[in-house]
Amino acid sequence: MSTKPIFVATHPRACSTAFERVFMTRRDILTCVHEPFGDAFYFGPERLSIRYEDDEKAREESGFADSTFKTIFERIEREGKEYPPLFSPYNDTEFLLDINLPQEAVDCPDTHSLQGKRLFIKDITHYLVPPEGKPATIAPSLGGKTIKKGVGTAAETNGNTNGVMNGQANGHANGISNGVIKTPTNGAINGATTGTTNGTHNAPYPYDTTAEPGNPTVVPAEILKQFHFTFLIRHPRHSIPSYYRCTIPPLDKVTGFYNFMPAEAGYDELRRVFDFLRNEKQVGPALAGEHGQLPAGEVSITVIDADDLLDDPEGIISAYCKEVGIEYDPQMLIWDTEEDHARAREAFEKWRGFHDDAINSTSLKPRAHRILRRFGWIITDLCLAKKKKAKAIENEDQEWIEKYGKEAQKVIRECVNANISDYEYLKSFAIKV
Repeated sequence: MSTKPIFVATHPRACSTAFERVFMTRRDILTCVHEPFGDAFYFGPERLSIRYEDDEKAREESGFADSTFKTIFERIEREGKEYPPLFSPYNDTEFLLDINLPQEAVDCPDTHSLQGKRLFIKDITHYLVPPEGKPATIAPSLGGKTIKKGVGTAAETNGNTNGVMNGQANGHANGISNGVIKTPTNGAINGATTGTTNGTHNAPYPYDTTAEPGNPTVVPAEILKQFHFTFLIRHPRHSIPSYYRCTIPPLDKVTGFYNFMPAEAGYDELRRVFDFLRNEKQVGPALAGEHGQLPAGEVSITVIDADDLLDDPEGIISAYCKEVGIEYDPQMLIWDTEEDHARAREAFEKWRGFHDDAINSTSLKPRAHRILRRFGWIITDLCLAKKKKAKAIENEDQEWIEKYGKEAQKVIRECVNANISDYEYLKSFAIKV
């Protein structure tokens, strides 16, 4: 059974923070790290997003203007100092950043005898992937090698070596070009804090570094191998309007996201990372719940659909725990102490406005229709009446018009439709209980 740090890879508005709260209850065995890579993606000198590209003040005020992908991995390393398997020479991995192994980890042949905690990281996958289907090259802080200037070299590396698999695997990059892309192609190299130079605005991406064939992320594959990846998805008919709401008044003043960017939907990037990890045998080929004893070093393909989670929290969480090597406890579904709430407020503080429901929650309970089904009631009409059915498209459109207006409805619908195929592909791997 894998003892690597768990990485829950997801997209925005997938009920992932509620899912995370379940595992935050296991302070006895887990150290949870909440969405760390957004710091580098939005604000740091290696940022990939254009959201704050023209707002240096916002980047500075975020407190993360100096965050690189390396400093985030170093933070994760610090969080995991009490988790010996991450650092043990007897583990099948070795973290690639500078690590000083604790002597007790070196001396102890049985890492489980050391009373450490396993890392549980939940994050948005597209924080590791250049937006809009752009080809990925390795972040400079993570050892990305600078391209030697010469005729055709940059074009070959950025356009061909990695372009087909990394930039065009699904062909649409969430289906929408999101208007004019502001990021210049002559971006600054490793560490520029933007600003202006002789009146010319320079963004840090694309990096002047080489690519890893097939790798859609800016993180070397050797670092990705250090983690036990699992995946959480939600139908875009739910996630996209939910995300849109976070980018318009009155919530935008809380989130700091003042415009809706379809490229942040995240399905395309999640699918490409998922396929890369499968191709590299970092997950699979066995499907969660459909295998016996796995060979040493192999982990199952574990995909959770948020609707399944909401229908049957106990069934889905217990099945998930089995796949990642955690003993399930029904008390994981309840977090109703002041200590629980204080930890949640602290953990979710930096992404204000996005996690209010999760912060204010006290437990994860099944939706009413699932309760009726599990008790096997014969009154099926009552069961169906309670069930939250998928709305017909016209009903959804009308709801979005009433909430957000006609133009917004068109934007939401286009974005939903653009991401359904990626969702359905990932859904085909979802765990069944």
